[in-house]
Amino acid sequence: MTHYDTQSNREWWAQRWVDVLESFGWRRRLERARNYARQGNVLDIQFDGSKVAAQVQGTAPEPYDVSLSLDPFDDEQWQYVIESMSERAIFSAKLLSGEMPQNIEEVFTANGLSLFPYTKFDIHSRCSCPDPANPCKHIGAVYYLLGDRFSEDPFVLFQLRGRSKEQIITALRQTRSTQGEVRLVEETIPESSQIDLATFWQYDEQLESSLVVVVPPPSSETILDVLGAIPLKAEAGGNQGAIASQLLLEYLKTIYGQASQQAVLAAMATGGRS
Repeated sequence: MTHYDTQSNREWWAQRWVDVLESFGWRRRLERARNYARQGNVLDIQFDGSKVAAQVQGTAPEPYDVSLSLDPFDDEQWQYVIESMSERAIFSAKLLSGEMPQNIEEVFTANGLSLFPYTKFDIHSRCSCPDPANPCKHIGAVYYLLGDRFSEDPFVLFQLRGRSKEQIITALRQTRSTQGEVRLVEETIPESSQIDLATFWQYDEQLESSLVVVVPPPSSETILDVLGAIPLKAEAGGNQGAIASQLLLEYLKTIYGQASQQAVLAAMATGGRS
């Protein structure tokens, strides 16, 4: 059995559903339906796409079959709604977290639609009981139980209008992704498509100093160490050539060190100007 939640802290969209139904002049007729819902007379409630099928226990031994549906929106109408939702980040964020935005109805009314039933003729319901009134207490009990389902999952309300939770979330993510890509392209494409190849690689602006990093070489080895000793001819029987080669290498290392130091100082002084 499925019991109707009588708590006053029901989610706003579920309470809105109940308020809309009771505003159709069915308040007295729905009183017994509310009792049915509270007592657990709704034995089962299932969703088949945008349609609801339920079994409600009445006075007869066998439960009655109840069907209920709203007019679903077509693909074009849902496309407009999804685009409107995606343009407002708070709507997307709340829906993707399973919460119904407080002013979600604005999105639908802006597109000439109504999320909740606008008139009693927007609701299509049938019951297998002999009561000719519509809604009968069995249909009314299902109305109230749907409000509880909306509290548990607000996407059930969208499902009655023709879109499942998975479809809406997927469409929202795709639309927001596409909108982000379009904005990125619009922001990065230059006003003029003409590119001056002569100045394409030129950059005359001062770089951010924190972006300029001057570091010492990973090792003390220089190109002189890689090349090795300088071969100088020496007189026969003497080692003057080796001595001269060593002196010249030491001299070149001194010059190399000074040049490297000056290069670092110059780079730090310019602050990274190209």
